[in-house]
Amino acid sequence: MKRRTFLLGTASGFSVLALAACVTPAPVPTTSASPTTLTPSLVPQPVTVSRTNWSADAFSRGSFSYAAVGATPEHRAALGQAVDARVFFAGEATAVDEPGTVQGARASGLLAASQVRDVAAPGERITIVGAGIAGITAARELVDAGFSVLVIEARDRIGGRIDTVNGDWPFPIERGPSFVHRSSVTALDDELTALGVTLLPFVRTPEVRTRAGAVVTVSPLGAQVVAGALDWAADQQQDVSVERALIDSGEANLSKTPNADGLSDADWLEYEIATKLKIETGATPSQQSAWYTTDIASADDDQIVVGGYATLLTSDAEGLELLLSSVVNRVAHDDRGVSLRLGTGESLSADRVIVTVPLGVLKNAAIEFSPALPFAHRGAIAALGMGLVDKIWLRFDVPFWDTAARLWTIVGEDADFPVWVNMMPLTGEPVLLGMVAAENATRLSELDDEAFLAAALTALEPFLAEPKQ
Repeated sequence: MKRRTFLLGTASGFSVLALAACVTPAPVPTTSASPTTLTPSLVPQPVTVSRTNWSADAFSRGSFSYAAVGATPEHRAALGQAVDARVFFAGEATAVDEPGTVQGARASGLLAASQVRDVAAPGERITIVGAGIAGITAARELVDAGFSVLVIEARDRIGGRIDTVNGDWPFPIERGPSFVHRSSVTALDDELTALGVTLLPFVRTPEVRTRAGAVVTVSPLGAQVVAGALDWAADQQQDVSVERALIDSGEANLSKTPNADGLSDADWLEYEIATKLKIETGATPSQQSAWYTTDIASADDDQIVVGGYATLLTSDAEGLELLLSSVVNRVAHDDRGVSLRLGTGESLSADRVIVTVPLGVLKNAAIEFSPALPFAHRGAIAALGMGLVDKIWLRFDVPFWDTAARLWTIVGEDADFPVWVNMMPLTGEPVLLGMVAAENATRLSELDDEAFLAAALTALEPFLAEPKQ
């Protein structure tokens, strides 16, 4: 099973979608200009900053789903099954093909709409919980088919984990999905281009630096070791974690003796884990399934979105009946229809409902289902994992770096932000995008904006230009 993430050179990132309608909101990611005085750093202060904090966001509780140890594609299929032809599910976590992506989420919305059409009578009232890509896609299909559709959204905007921001930026920045990779599901790049969205080619060949700032050549050893461990795991009788596969296969028995660059074989394995496995899944190797772990996609046709990913939703949302800033905390159904209770205490009724909230919201039990969901659904929710990848966007007055590389990575230690995208050669603007994943993202999520920024600036120190003589 392949999963192409929506954050780094694949189908969308973000992981990387949908919306959650659920509990009282926790603090959400903010955009701020002219940050206050920060912990001193060799890197100059940016003039504009935007960070995400998806784990603290009550309407997502993470970035995107991944295959945890013991999880299978059948769990995703089970989660996408209708309950008594009244309660339907959609969202990237239900996508057997390309979960964790914009493409997968959109396909799940189309599938849920098709399931509803198969059982619903013309003109029935359909409520959709969540105005992310899955919810808006399903709503558009059902409205065009003649159904009465209401989309309930907990946020004050549509899009969910697709979050395009303008404001103080020279071009729209993407706090959720940033990349498009041509996939087997749909030619999303062609559709975005037709909508007038700017896409730019993005080659994922990185410039790799040590913490001391030395540019080094990527060693293939880390990728070879991971591939060997996964091959070993494929022959085992039961699923194990990627970490366990690395250890038990013997692949992780690497030298820690540094070479002339100050790097050991073990460092290159850590590099592969930090810049690929963690970024692709938002999870640690101890959490990831070795049977269904991510395939790192080819970078030959990656494109980065510069003109506004949210355009994909606003086009389909035109004319839809939307109820924003409305939290759904209970979904009840019987053979007569569906009842939804909002956080305000108000109740709404419908003939059928499509629930598109993220897996993290379902795992948090933020929505009460009555009767309780079938065991297959609850088992799928428990089995699948919710990964975490957070971003920080930084705009500078002038670049402090002198490299024209579009992708920067760091080797030699477990850097908080091991992956950076340099927008300067793409847009002519001194803007950087940094990513932090898995346990590092969880730890940094507890920091305030000032401390989060300080950590990012420290991570950027290897890319400081040499002072001119």
